[in-house]
Amino acid sequence: MSRPSQPKVLSSEHNGVSVIQSQSHAAASSAAAAALLQQVPQLVPAHPSSPGAKAAAPGKMKKAQADKDSDEYRQRRERNNLAVKKSRQRSKQKAMDTQQRVNQLKEENERLEAKIKLLSKELSVLKDLFLEHAHNLADNVQPPSGNTDASPAPDNQ
Repeated sequence: MSRPSQPKVLSSEHNGVSVIQSQSHAAASSAAAAALLQQVPQLVPAHPSSPGAKAAAPGKMKKAQADKDSDEYRQRRERNNLAVKKSRQRSKQKAMDTQQRVNQLKEENERLEAKIKLLSKELSVLKDLFLEHAHNLADNVQPPSGNTDASPAPDNQ
């Protein structure tokens, strides 16, 4: 049993992108081998500055420090500063609105808890009245006159 050979790998660079070309080991002739060549574009830059480093965007590499004095740069900075100021103001307003809503909900919660206490006291008073009334009715009930054996004799106090 023979071991399969490694495919041939060729590397080239086109427009700053590395391209790997591989050739299958099963190709029988050079014409068939040429047909089996594949180009696979890679997402790695052709000349990375360090391992794992990201490549700078093409537009960013051309910017020079001299641009900071231009009118266009100042206008962009002013627009950006205004956008940042507006964003921070919206953020502050949102935080203030949220805090106001929290305060409203706390007040409503306190009010509802006070109402619960009041209603619980009222319920307790009504239960006591009901039980007292039911006890008084039970004391005043006379047993039926025809059947004295089935029911206990009333207490005479």
